[in-house]
Amino acid sequence: MPMNIGNIAQKKDITMNKEEINELKLELKRLESEYKKIHPIMRGSITYMGNKNKQPYFSLSLKGKTKVIYLGDKRAKIAKKYVENYKKATELIDQMTLIHMQIFKNK
Repeated sequence: MPMNIGNIAQKKDITMNKEEINELKLELKRLESEYKKIHPIMRGSITYMGNKNKQPYFSLSLKGKTKVIYLGDKRAKIAKKYVENYKKATELIDQMTLIHMQIFKNK
């Protein structure tokens, strides 16, 4: 069962015992396993453009420039899943980062 990551972030300067650190390490392995299953990934967003007949496009801001490609309905559904995967991946990375920080505090 996943740990409550919020509790990890709230532990300030409390020294953890070996059992608690081992629990964190097990949670890291679980999160890493979950992370490996998330693919393909696209960072960006699905936008709809057009005056009368709105059409789906994929947009990405990269190095201060926005790149846009036309998707169409079929590819929009696929791209939406890829964008959702990106969001899941970033959430997992945030959780893993908090756990690593807590482990570093206790070394």
